[in-house]
Amino acid sequence: MQLDWLTEPAAPLNEPSRLTAEMRQGQLTKPPGSLGKLESIAIRLAAMQGVTCPTLDHAHIAVFAADHGVVDEDVSAFPQSVTLEMVRNFACGGAAISVLAQQLNATFEIINLGTVEDDESLQGVHHQRIAPGTANFTQQPAMTLEELSQALDAGRQSATRAVDTGSQIFIGGEMGIGNTTSASALACALTDMPADQLAGPGTGLNQSGVNHKVEVIQRALNLHQAHLDDSTKILCRLGGFEIAALTGSYIACAQKGVPALVDGFISSVAALVAVSINKEVKEWLLFAHKSAEPGHVRVLEALEAQPLLDVGMRLGEGSGAATALPLLRLACALHNGMATFAEASVSEKNG
Repeated sequence: MQLDWLTEPAAPLNEPSRLTAEMRQGQLTKPPGSLGKLESIAIRLAAMQGVTCPTLDHAHIAVFAADHGVVDEDVSAFPQSVTLEMVRNFACGGAAISVLAQQLNATFEIINLGTVEDDESLQGVHHQRIAPGTANFTQQPAMTLEELSQALDAGRQSATRAVDTGSQIFIGGEMGIGNTTSASALACALTDMPADQLAGPGTGLNQSGVNHKVEVIQRALNLHQAHLDDSTKILCRLGGFEIAALTGSYIACAQKGVPALVDGFISSVAALVAVSINKEVKEWLLFAHKSAEPGHVRVLEALEAQPLLDVGMRLGEGSGAATALPLLRLACALHNGMATFAEASVSEKNG
């Protein structure tokens, strides 16, 4: 088991590039600040890439899939078999994230870390099975330390593949029936917020179902209370393989100097775990959207994050992040392609 890499420092942002990008923004033919967040995004990406004019032509999308033992507690509106069925749908190109990846011309990979039902004959899937899902965390830790290490490393491997293929931004997605319960429990443990503020309908629970989910989460928190003093232990006790993989991918991206565009509730909880383990990771995270899942706004507040979009999405899979990527590309295009006042022979503001 090897977890020491998690706390290795992140790559530094390039301050000279940030300054030159900021100067360029001040010279473009527009009133200062008139493009809002698009200006600060371009400047931040310049610092990340170490250039004055950043680009995001090459994106890497990875979807991590795994099942959850807590589904035994009747916390999902869908059967557990849906996890593998959706993995198959990803691979066949029929899922939302599959369509988005194709439209964005992104590198797309699917990593099955442990579905209860398995099909290693599926083409186009990285089969990195750790176990047939996590254990039921209302009765025992969700995973062993060795399983946690494998899941985190699967995320690091995906980030490494992104770098090796020349990707300029990483998008992580997830699939796992029951994973909003796991994410809510993790968020409770990391923020000390009550379960009824973080648990939501997930795949479509009614209010009675949400109330039951809150009760299940509280039982789990009570069971593991003595071990919730460390972020890695919290992830081990309450997490899922796919959430741990996302956590590992975000940490590895920061260490390798690649920005990660964070999706919705579950991905943001993984980001919260990553930042709790290694604070330097925060500088390399961009937050795509505010999910309609009610606990997401609380997690974003804990991360002091400002999401780019708010369009009512709550699908997961990395779909919200993929939807936000064109906005980042447009921010770069405006920053790089607009003329300066001098180039356009336009008079600048008086004074």
